[in-house]
Amino acid sequence: MSFVLVVNIRVKPDGVESFMQKLGENAAAARKEPGCRQFDVLVDPKDKTKVMLYEVYDDEKAFEAHQQTAHFKKYVAEAVPLLASRERQVFTKAEIRR
Repeated sequence: MSFVLVVNIRVKPDGVESFMQKLGENAAAARKEPGCRQFDVLVDPKDKTKVMLYEVYDDEKAFEAHQQTAHFKKYVAEAVPLLASRERQVFTKAEIRR
């Protein structure tokens, strides 16, 4: 069963450009991880300070491995201070038969 993480982010207005660069580096590296199935970055077209991450991993262990990578630790150290808020939600992907 897939482990899904949705992160709703509000970036400080003066940090948007820097944050997006740092987030882009983290997302690109995460997509190369063996347990990462999807890592999407969504931005509100009317408010560039509102960002949502949609991440899908094979399981919780794959997400935990992601959190131990050098690129994730760099992202947390450099990008998180640019945030006004961050809210994380965890889901599992339902297997629905058709």
